[in-house]
Amino acid sequence: MSITDAPPRADLVRAAAELVPLLARHAQWSEDNRRLHEEVVEALSDAGILRMRVPERFGGYESDTRAVVEVIAELARGDGSAAWTVAVWHISSWVTGLFPDSVREEVFADPSARISGILSPTAMAVPTEGGYLLNGKWSFNTGATQSQWNTNAAVRPTPDGGYEPIMTLIPMADLQVIDDWHTSGLRGSGSVSTVADGVFVPEERVMSMVPIIMGQHPLQQDPNTTMWGGPFMPVACATVGATALGLARAAKEAFFERLPGRKITYTDYPDQSQAPLTHLQVAEAEIKIDQAEFHEYRAADRVDRKGKSGEEWTLEERAKARLDLGAACQAAKDAVDVLRTASGGSSVYQHVPIQRIQRDVQTLNLHAIMHPNTNLELYGRILCGMGPNTQYL
Repeated sequence: MSITDAPPRADLVRAAAELVPLLARHAQWSEDNRRLHEEVVEALSDAGILRMRVPERFGGYESDTRAVVEVIAELARGDGSAAWTVAVWHISSWVTGLFPDSVREEVFADPSARISGILSPTAMAVPTEGGYLLNGKWSFNTGATQSQWNTNAAVRPTPDGGYEPIMTLIPMADLQVIDDWHTSGLRGSGSVSTVADGVFVPEERVMSMVPIIMGQHPLQQDPNTTMWGGPFMPVACATVGATALGLARAAKEAFFERLPGRKITYTDYPDQSQAPLTHLQVAEAEIKIDQAEFHEYRAADRVDRKGKSGEEWTLEERAKARLDLGAACQAAKDAVDVLRTASGGSSVYQHVPIQRIQRDVQTLNLHAIMHPNTNLELYGRILCGMGPNTQYL
C-alpha cells in the first residue's frame, strides 16, 4: 500500500484534454476492432485517469465526482467509446473500494487496474463451502476483454425462500467471453457478454447489493473518506452522463471544423456560415449543450456536497439524480441531432466524425438507466406522490 498525492482537478482535466487527439486518431480503429486501441488504454493508465476512483491508501486519487465528470466529458471529445469505457471502469473501481481490505489489496496491487462491471443480477450464486458457485450470463459488459476484474451482480437464496441481490468480484480469467458486440454505436467499448459456468467466488468477494444501492456502506476500512459518502445510483448517474455531455461538445467541434468554405448545395449560399439557417442551428445546439452541462454538473456537485456533509439523501433527491441523467442525455442527443442535420450529405462518410458521434449518443440514450423518458417518468411519479417503480435510486 502507498499513499499518493492526488493531482488537482484542473491537472486531471488537462491530462484528459491532452489525450483527445490520440483518442480521435484511434477512434476508427477502435470502432472497427470493437475494442479500445492498446495505445489508448496505455495512455489512459499513464495519465493517471484510471486511478481517480481508487482509494488513496492503495495509490489512488479518490477524486470527487465533479472531477470524474469533467475528465470523462473531455475524453468523449476524442472518442465516445473510450469515455464510456472509462466511466464503467471508474464506477466499478468505486464499487471495488467497498470490499474488505484483503480483497482491495489484491485488486489494487496495481492502482490502475481495470475493473469492468454489470449491475443487472442475471446470475445465480449458490452457497458452497467458503463462498459461492456462480452461474449466469451478463450482457453489455463494457471493456471486459481489456479488464483484469469484473464486478458482476447476481442473486443468492435467502432462508425464507426468496432471493437477495449481491455484488461479486471475479477475475476476468474465470469468465467466458461471448464476442457478440456487433452494434451501431459505442462499438469501441467492446461491451461483450460474459458467462460464469460454475465459477467459485470466495465469501470475501461477495457483498449484499442493497447497502451499496442505499449508500449504507460499512466503510470501516476508510472511515474518513468522502468518496463513498453517498448512494451508488447518484454517483453512477453523474458518471455515465458525462459521456453524453462530451459527445455533444465533440459534435460542435466537428461541425465547426468542417464549416469553413462549405456550401449549401442547391442554394445560392456560397458559404454555409452565411446562412441564417446555420446561425439558428448552431445557436440551438449551443443551448442544448448548456442544458446538458447544467444537469451533469448539478448532479455531480450534489453528490460531492452531500458526501462531504454526510447529509441523508431524500427520495426526491435520488430521483432527481435520475432526472438529471435523463435530461443531460436528451439535451446532448438533441444538440448532436441538430448539428448532424446541418452537416449535409457528405457527413455520411465513415471518415467524418459526426456520424460516429451521433450513433454513439443515440446508443447512450437507449441505455436502460440513461433513457430520458424512463427517468422523467420516475421523477414525475415522485412529484405526484406515487412511489418509485424501481429499486435503482
